[in-house]
Amino acid sequence: MIRFEAVRKSFGHFRAVNDVTLDIRRGEFFSLLGPSGCGKTTLLRMVAGFEAPTSGEVYIDDQPMSVIPPNHRPVNMVFQNYAIFPHLDVRGNIAFGLRKSGLSKDEQSKQIDEILELIKLPGFGSRQADQLSGGQRQRVALARALIKKPKVLLLDEPLGALDKKLREQMQIELRSLQQQVGITFVFVTHDQEEALTLSDRIAVMSEGSVLEIASPTELYETPKTSFVADFIGTMNFFEGKITTSDGQNTNIETPALGSVHATTGGQLAAGSDILVAIRPEKLRLQFERPPQAKNIALGRMGPSAYLGDRSHLYVQLENRKEPVSVALQNLESSADRIRTPDQDVWLSWSPESVVLLPAQ
Repeated sequence: MIRFEAVRKSFGHFRAVNDVTLDIRRGEFFSLLGPSGCGKTTLLRMVAGFEAPTSGEVYIDDQPMSVIPPNHRPVNMVFQNYAIFPHLDVRGNIAFGLRKSGLSKDEQSKQIDEILELIKLPGFGSRQADQLSGGQRQRVALARALIKKPKVLLLDEPLGALDKKLREQMQIELRSLQQQVGITFVFVTHDQEEALTLSDRIAVMSEGSVLEIASPTELYETPKTSFVADFIGTMNFFEGKITTSDGQNTNIETPALGSVHATTGGQLAAGSDILVAIRPEKLRLQFERPPQAKNIALGRMGPSAYLGDRSHLYVQLENRKEPVSVALQNLESSADRIRTPDQDVWLSWSPESVVLLPAQ
């Protein structure tokens, strides 16, 4: 549905987007994820027509967009502040996009009723903007954008102004809405959890470049770069050197963890410097030494945080300055024994949980 071909955007001497080439599939929920200033909103604005590429081309449905003005593009956009018109009620806001549609008033009214049902706001048509909650305003903004049936809906951090609980609820509703209407959604966010929850695929950006495009599961479980591994979720990194590798099994010696066995590594050669990466929830914590010879490490319990459903623990290893982050589900009513500081504990992990990344 959307194709970027060698797209570059510069503002004076600053290059905001650096030779981006990517495809967004028809009917896909696609997220642009990255820290502030990485170029994700600039990419979105080039699809909308609010910015023109310095070089390269943006295609929508195989049509080049460089000569198409914003109001003639088959897209609509939802902003973070929703841009609800304060002088119009809900029906008036939603109907705004139908003004030049040529539809009769009866047909317009029918479509507004249908989309109010879709966004779960039936009976709210006569309410004014100041009578709506943040979540309701967001739904009205979505309805106003969707009622014109665009080929692409662009969303620029539309959940950013909501509190945490409402934001999580709206993530589920937004994903459900996209699946119902079947329109291609392009979503900009800096929130990793939000991107993982909503997306079919995610493009992770940094300094104007796309580093990696993959499904949420692939990006989280098997990232290809240390930036992506560190940016999405929490990751423990350990320096090491490969001792043996046959393409299926890799053995690494690390100062902090000792001998590490991984079932990843591809064709990495023996003697290569490597980063061993392990997610906090992949680490098991025990008070007795595990029986295996590899993939274990002795440490001392440090600070901890009780978060209700889970605990975040920090374990200090002898040959590592930074503590190791461990995440445990609180399956029992009390996790006090686990969280007692200064006791010796053993960490262990499976070979499948190890991610090997190029050394910095």
